[in-house]
Amino acid sequence: MDHRIHQVPQNALQYPAVTKTKQSDATSSFQEILTQQQQPLKISKHASQRLTERNIHIDDKQWQMIGEKVQEAKEKGITDSLIVTNKAALLVNAKNHTVVTAMDREEATSRIFTNINGTILIND
Repeated sequence: MDHRIHQVPQNALQYPAVTKTKQSDATSSFQEILTQQQQPLKISKHASQRLTERNIHIDDKQWQMIGEKVQEAKEKGITDSLIVTNKAALLVNAKNHTVVTAMDREEATSRIFTNINGTILIND
């Protein structure tokens, strides 16, 4: 066995190159940054089935409003919310930005909702 000290090649100990992330322009507004970070609202398989079974139709404009309200709720620390519209009641996990289940307003009037920590009312 060779007990002598050998010189290690220079490139053997180099760390991998670190790429810097692009910082946003100082001219970007807070609203633009917030909009870019906003996740699209996801609909679970269960909620999709309920929307179809119960013949509940929500247009794109209303989905966008629901998504914005869910984002506001998330910023206030709400994790699970009930969203009530004129047509439907939706249970949404704000943390994951996901619609968990849906029912029409008639069905929702006789229900007790548990495990929610926020309610959003939307008049359309």
